[in-house]
Amino acid sequence: MARGLVFGVAAAGLLAGAAHAGVSSAVKVEDRAVKGLAQPAEIIVDRWGIPHIYAKSARDAFFLQGYNAARDRLWQIDLWRKRGLGRLSASFGPAYVAQDRAARLFLYRGDMAAEWAAYDPSAREAVEAFAAGVNAYVAEVQAGKRPLPVEFKLTKSAPELWAAEDVLRIRSHALVSNVTSEVARAQAVCAGGLDADTLRRRLEPAHKVVIPKGLDPCSVPADVLKDYVLATEPVSFKAMTREASAEAPKALAQVIDERAAEGSNNWTISADRSATGRPILAGDPHRPVGAPSLRYIAHLDAPGLSIIGAGEPALPGVSMGHNGTTAYAITIFYIDQEDLYAYEVQGNAYRYKGGFEPMKVVKETIEVKGEAPREVELHFTRHGPVVWQQGAKAFAIRTIWNEPGLSGYFGSSRMWRAQGWDDFQTARNRWGAPPLNLAYADTKGDIGWSAAGRTPVRPNWDGLMPVPGDGRYEWKGFVEDGGLPVTKNPAAGFFATANAMNIPAEPAYPRERRKLGFEWADDTRSVRIHEVLSALPKSTLADSMALQGDSTSPQARRGLALLKGLTSTDPDVSRALALLEAWNADERTDSAAAAIYETWAVKHLGRRVTAAAGVSPAAQALVGASTPDPLLTWLEGQPPGARAPILLASLADAIGELKGRLGPDMGTWTWGQLHRAVFVPAVAALADEKLAAQMTLGPLQVPGSASTPRAATWDARTFNQTAGASVRFVLDVGAWDNSMIINTPGQSADPASPHYRDLFPLWAAGSYIPLRFTRAAVEGDAETLMKLTPAP
Repeated sequence: MARGLVFGVAAAGLLAGAAHAGVSSAVKVEDRAVKGLAQPAEIIVDRWGIPHIYAKSARDAFFLQGYNAARDRLWQIDLWRKRGLGRLSASFGPAYVAQDRAARLFLYRGDMAAEWAAYDPSAREAVEAFAAGVNAYVAEVQAGKRPLPVEFKLTKSAPELWAAEDVLRIRSHALVSNVTSEVARAQAVCAGGLDADTLRRRLEPAHKVVIPKGLDPCSVPADVLKDYVLATEPVSFKAMTREASAEAPKALAQVIDERAAEGSNNWTISADRSATGRPILAGDPHRPVGAPSLRYIAHLDAPGLSIIGAGEPALPGVSMGHNGTTAYAITIFYIDQEDLYAYEVQGNAYRYKGGFEPMKVVKETIEVKGEAPREVELHFTRHGPVVWQQGAKAFAIRTIWNEPGLSGYFGSSRMWRAQGWDDFQTARNRWGAPPLNLAYADTKGDIGWSAAGRTPVRPNWDGLMPVPGDGRYEWKGFVEDGGLPVTKNPAAGFFATANAMNIPAEPAYPRERRKLGFEWADDTRSVRIHEVLSALPKSTLADSMALQGDSTSPQARRGLALLKGLTSTDPDVSRALALLEAWNADERTDSAAAAIYETWAVKHLGRRVTAAAGVSPAAQALVGASTPDPLLTWLEGQPPGARAPILLASLADAIGELKGRLGPDMGTWTWGQLHRAVFVPAVAALADEKLAAQMTLGPLQVPGSASTPRAATWDARTFNQTAGASVRFVLDVGAWDNSMIINTPGQSADPASPHYRDLFPLWAAGSYIPLRFTRAAVEGDAETLMKLTPAP
C-alpha cells in the first residue's frame, strides 16, 4: 500500500449482521418528510460524511443538494450569501456597513435573462431547486424541527431565505485578476521607475512595461482599492468582540501575497501511460484552508444526471469531478480580467471623449441591526463601479464580473452531462470565471487540456497598469470561441498544469497579440510535477496521490545553487551552509534545512536584495513574500562576488530569527516545529474558551511550502499554513469506484459532529478516502440512510 493511503475497507461493525444485500442493518436510518420535495428520495451519508443523493428527477436531486448543504453547512452558506449580497449589517450591526456597501458595488446588475441563458439550459432548474432546498431546511430550523447552528447563537442572528438569483448575482467570491497588481506596479514605478517593479513580479512571456499615455503613476491613491478589498475579503468578527477596535487596513503587498497563494495543480494521464490501462485524472485546488472547509464533496444521482465531486457548498452541482463518462479538474489560468480606470471628474460626471458623461448613481438602503437603516450611494461609470472618488479624481474597475455568465464556477453546469470532447469544448468556450486550466479525461480514452475564461481584447495596451478612462483604452469585445489554447491527446501522454505560464509559444499561438496575461505563478510546482510524471512510464493512482503530497522544491534548488561554495567565519552561518549543501530540497517536517531555507528565502532575502539593488524604501514595501522567484532571478544575474555578501547577510538574518524561535541548537531544529496547520473559524472570536477550543483544529505539523507540489503557503508572522489543497482527488477514469479523495478538515461545519474534524489528520498526513460512485459501493460504506418523502 502506498504511503498515506486509506483505502475503502468496510468497517467490520458496520457490515456485521447485514440481513440482505445493500445497506447494512447497522446503518442509522432516518425518516424525514420534506416540504417541497416532489417524489420520495434517499440520501446515503457514508462514513466520511459524503452525501450520495438518489432522486427520481434532476430537480429533486438539486433540491436535496440544497437541503443537505444547509443540513451540513447552514452557517457557512448563509454567511456566503450575506457577505456577497451586502447584507452583513442586517445580522451583525453597524460595523459592517462599509463592507456591505463595497460588496454591493460588485453585484451583477445586468439582464437576468441573458445571465440565465449563459449557462447550461438545465442550469436554471438546478439553481431554483437548490435554493428551494436551502429554504426548506431553513424553514425547518425556523419551526424548531432542526437545530440552529451554534454560530447563529454566538452572533445573535438567524439564517435568511434565498432567492435563486442570489446564487448567480454574487460575483465577489470568484478569483479574478489583476487589478491589485496594476496598483502595486503603478506605486512601484512612482517610487522607483519601471525597473523597481522587476523585483516584485516577473512577467511571462517576457514583456516590457510601458506607462500608458495619459497616466501619472503617482496619481494612483494608496487606498484606491479599499472598497475592492473590502468586497472580496472574508468576514471578520473581531468588531463584535468586547475588545473591538478598528482593524487597520491591510497593506497592498499583503493582499497580493494572500491572493497569490490561491492556485492549484492538475494533470491528466493517458491510458498508454497508466498502469490501469485507463486514463487517470488528478486535481488539488489550492485556496485558503480553514474551518469549515471551502469545498464540499457530493454525489447526485437521478435520471439523466449522475455527478460526483467537489464544489462550493453554496452552489448546485460540482465544480470538479466526473459523471459516468467524462472527468475534469481545474486550476487557475491567469487571464487578465480586470482593469482600473482613472478619471478627471466634475461632481458626478467624468471626462469621456471630449465631454463629461454622468455617472450612474444607485441609491440603496442597508439594513442595520439595532439601528436605523443607512442610505448609501453607489456610483458607476460605463466601465464599472467607482471604488474611489475625491475632488477632481475618481477610479473605477472594469471587471468581467459585470458580464452575463460570470457567476463563479457555475460554468461547470455545462460539464455535468458532458459525454465527450466536443461537449467539453462547448463548456470551455462558455466558461466565464474564474479563468481556468481545465484538465480532461473520458472513458473513450481521450485526454486533454483547455484554457477557459472570458478574455478581454485590449487592442492598444497590455493591462499591466491603470489607464485613463477618457475613451482611449477600451475593451474590444472578448476572445472568440476556440480562441484560447487547447491540446487533445498530447504526444507526451500526459498534460499537467500548476498556474505557471503555459501559453504555447509563437507561432503555435499568438500570445503577444492576444495578451491573455503576463502574471503567473512561479513555475516551481510545475517543474516538479513534470519531472515526476515524465519519469513514470506507467503511472498508478498511488503515484498521483504521492505527487499531490510531494514536498520537493525546485525553487529551493535554485537557492541552494546560489549558496553552493560559500563560506562564512560565523559558525552558525557556516553550519547552516553545511546543512543546506547536504539537503535534497525535500521540505519534510523533520528537516532542519527546510526550516532554514524557507525562513531565509521567504522572510529575509527580499530586504537584502532590494537594498542592494538600490530600490527605494517606498518601493521595497511593495515587494511581497508571495514568491522569492524574482529575487532569485535577480541574484542569478549578478556576479558571484557581488551576490555573496547579500546571500550571507540574509542567511545570518534568518539564523538569528530561528535561534529566537527554536533555540540555539541547530541540531534540534525541524520545519515541522514551525510549519503547522491550525484552523480557527473567524466566529470563534465570539465563543467562550470551551467552545473556541472545540471549534479549533490542530496544530498538526505539515510538510512542503508554496514552492512544492504539496502547496502549503504559510503566514510569515506565525509560520502557520494559510493556503493549500482545499481538496485532493485522483480519479480512475471508467473504474470510478477506485477513485480517491480527501477534504479538510471535514464535511460538516458543526463543531459537535464527528465529520467536522475526521478528515483533518488524514489530509495533513497525505492520506485519502474512497470516492464511491456505484450504488453497491456506496451502500457498503454507508453510515446513515435518510429516507425522504414529500411533506404535505
